[in-house]
Amino acid sequence: MEKDTLPALVDEIAGLLASRGLRLSAAESCTGGWIAKLCTDLCGSSDWFECGFVTYSNEAKQEMLEVSDLTLDSYGAVSEEVAAEMVRGAIANSRAEAAVSVTGIAGPGGATETKPVGMVCFGWLVPDQGVKTATMNFDGDREAVRRQAAEHSLQVLSGLLR
Repeated sequence: MEKDTLPALVDEIAGLLASRGLRLSAAESCTGGWIAKLCTDLCGSSDWFECGFVTYSNEAKQEMLEVSDLTLDSYGAVSEEVAAEMVRGAIANSRAEAAVSVTGIAGPGGATETKPVGMVCFGWLVPDQGVKTATMNFDGDREAVRRQAAEHSLQVLSGLLR
């Protein structure tokens, strides 16, 4: 997806959320608030965008999103299990009814043999659908990985809302 198509994607999500009377929350780690920024770039986003949580450290994930010690210890911060707890926490700690979460390794450091640079885990929670999770592996430098992660999270959210 070209970077300049993001406003149209966010506009579509805004319409889908508004038509259902839903508000969105974003729980972000490696994207550092990029999803919240994309959403709030749209005039009138206060009608459908509730809040964003930038929880870069494990402690912030625990304190702000109620991610459990056991989950972090068992699976690591970059895991679908943590993404699922992040998205649930975003709902539990806001007035939003829909949420997205992102946790990953944008690089250039932080990779392991089993979790390479570009590995990003996602969570989505939309009413009546339950938590959905996925893992993607993106190519490129730190900015490219973060941009692709933000785009992917919004693309999937759009599909879930449709």
